[in-house]
Amino acid sequence: MSLFNFLVSKTIMHVPGPIVGYFAKGYIAGSTLDDAAGVAGRLNQQGAMVTLDILGEFITTKAQATFFKEQCLKILQTIHDEKLDGNLSLKPTQMGMLLDKEFAFENIREIVKKAKELDNFVRIDMEDISCTDDTLEFYRSLRAEFPGHVGTVLQSYLRRTLADIDELANDQMNIRLCKGIYNEPRTAAFKDGAITNRNFVECLDKLFGYGAYVGIATHDEKLVFESLRLIEKHGLKKDQYEFQMLLGVDQQLRQILLDDGHRLRVYVPYGKDWLPYSKRRLKENPSIARHALVQMISREQ
Repeated sequence: MSLFNFLVSKTIMHVPGPIVGYFAKGYIAGSTLDDAAGVAGRLNQQGAMVTLDILGEFITTKAQATFFKEQCLKILQTIHDEKLDGNLSLKPTQMGMLLDKEFAFENIREIVKKAKELDNFVRIDMEDISCTDDTLEFYRSLRAEFPGHVGTVLQSYLRRTLADIDELANDQMNIRLCKGIYNEPRTAAFKDGAITNRNFVECLDKLFGYGAYVGIATHDEKLVFESLRLIEKHGLKKDQYEFQMLLGVDQQLRQILLDDGHRLRVYVPYGKDWLPYSKRRLKENPSIARHALVQMISREQ
């Protein structure tokens, strides 16, 4: 890790919001659904699919969860009305999981039911390790009731993920596979990046072997290379998987994959509560800040 990246990763959580906003503004679609829909439309024109996500964390009341549920329903309707090539991502804790598990499940169920009515899809995001079991339980139940309209996320830095794949394999899986970004204890997660990457490849190989549809979520070209090798190994057609990338991150690699005819989906976050998300992403990927700084300096010259 370079000195710049090290300093960003160690200090970003203490940097004032306006400074974070400058570096992260290219990675958030805006504060409103209209902003996100506009970005989504432009990405569709470039050949990319999207998944929309309204930002918001650490809710403390059921009223807040109900608000976010209604916003998710609105996102699905907007995607339908504006004929966007996109779907919805949501966080279980945003739906009230840490307040009332059954209440949260019913919120998510209502959203997935709406997605089925509109012939769309909901991705239940994975959060920290305290949420993993409940999130997978929600996914299993909703997958059985609404097959083809719901998926979830697995993280290759967790020691349990290969076993989770085996346990989910009793039915068709739709999984976003990523490395993972939460600061988990060593007992739960690998702390070595090389091991996390190797496990990513092992997990992807196992998922493909089970016939899962996988959203391969990475900006790491080494993992893209390994993913393409596994796609060839398993003889997959280009409608049997997709790549997934964050808004604003490595647009060149995104275009390379699109130009080669691969399905690719861009994660498009929006909302007023952009600061915690932005800090996590900058901590995970300090090169975002480096790229923004280089652009700023070049404009001044």
